[in-house]
Amino acid sequence: MTAQPTVHFVGAGPGAADLLTVRATRLLAAADVVLYPGTYLDPEVLTHCSPEAELVDTQGLDLDEITATIVAAASAEKQVVRLTSGDPSVYSALFEQTRRLAAAGVTWEVTPGVPAYAAAAAKVGSELTVPLVSQSVVLTRTQARSSAMPETESLAAFAATRATLVLHLAITRIRGLMSEIEPEYGADCPVVVVFRASQPGELVLRGTVATIADLVEEAGLRQAAVILVGRALTAVDTDGGESWLYAAHRDRSGANN
Repeated sequence: MTAQPTVHFVGAGPGAADLLTVRATRLLAAADVVLYPGTYLDPEVLTHCSPEAELVDTQGLDLDEITATIVAAASAEKQVVRLTSGDPSVYSALFEQTRRLAAAGVTWEVTPGVPAYAAAAAKVGSELTVPLVSQSVVLTRTQARSSAMPETESLAAFAATRATLVLHLAITRIRGLMSEIEPEYGADCPVVVVFRASQPGELVLRGTVATIADLVEEAGLRQAAVILVGRALTAVDTDGGESWLYAAHRDRSGANN
């Protein structure tokens, strides 16, 4: 009996067809069936697929329907790629899907992709971890029409760290969120919103905790946007320090320095 092919969960990156990994493009070219999130994906990404591949837009499917499609294709010994927007490690429903595949006896592997927040930071030319300004990045989301947040993961608790904050799936609630974090970050703290990073129609809005909600509402943004908050976004020479790793006075004689 021939073993079923492995199903590949592949990070499609932030949207640009040339920001996929080499491995991702090879897997897409070899796939018989490709499931993709039409809501967030630039169609140009699908040009990496074989012309003979069956393309399935999952935006109108629920989790069980997606799983059934994958299992049926794998059972028919077809090569399957399940594309996720950004990187599969963040907000991709990887856990839910692979749990169902394991129960069905289907093997799977994960290929990482460029996360949306990294593409957003690259677009504005910012390092999110500037020495003496911020050395931590908090990736989180908010709850609206979505799964409940764990009680210990309140936005107020994260704001208390004053780390660089990355908010996903939060653009429609930006005014309330900025009010919530203002006591810790300050009204003048820099905020950048990047809509559809790296895709056609990309839009960058720069403001502060006090002003960004007005800009977002004027632009009419409702989805596919990443919110970056923190002093590192506009750090200048007088704000930050320099990394110990590259310091001229650091002893480089040992292996663990």
